[in-house]
Amino acid sequence: MMRKLFPHPAESLLLLFVWLLLVDSFAFGQWLLGAFLGWAIPFCFKPLLIERPKRWHPLKLLRFLLMVVWDVLVANFQVARLTLGRVEALRPAFVEVPIDLDNELAISVLVSVVSLTPGSLAADLSADRRTLLVHGLDVPDKAAMVAEIKSRYEAPLKEIFPCSPT
Repeated sequence: MMRKLFPHPAESLLLLFVWLLLVDSFAFGQWLLGAFLGWAIPFCFKPLLIERPKRWHPLKLLRFLLMVVWDVLVANFQVARLTLGRVEALRPAFVEVPIDLDNELAISVLVSVVSLTPGSLAADLSADRRTLLVHGLDVPDKAAMVAEIKSRYEAPLKEIFPCSPT
């Protein structure tokens, strides 16, 4: 019963906190309005939100996030070097990456990580959620790009959010 009334309690508290910070007031009325928004937004958008998996590994997620932050920093320098050099030498390409994930949250994280990393962009996800179309700024070897995405990002996500075997 409580889960139906408050589908995402942590998000509700976060929304309340953000509301109080945005209005820069801790008046009782703002607490009431923030609490209402914190309840109403997750309740109304419940069908659109991805449910958190029952099993997941937070320490592996932390290690993964640190790796992604490092990758973003390194990729920024690589993209700067590429764009400050001869632009004609760039080899942009679209690459289809087969996905073995079946957890919606894991797929969302994979798409986000690929898009956040400078030099790559997740352009499309197939309707069956089995192929991710990625645009790369400089792709000398498509197979190497697929292998890197699968080993560097998809494999850890399989460990963080255990997926059922396909």
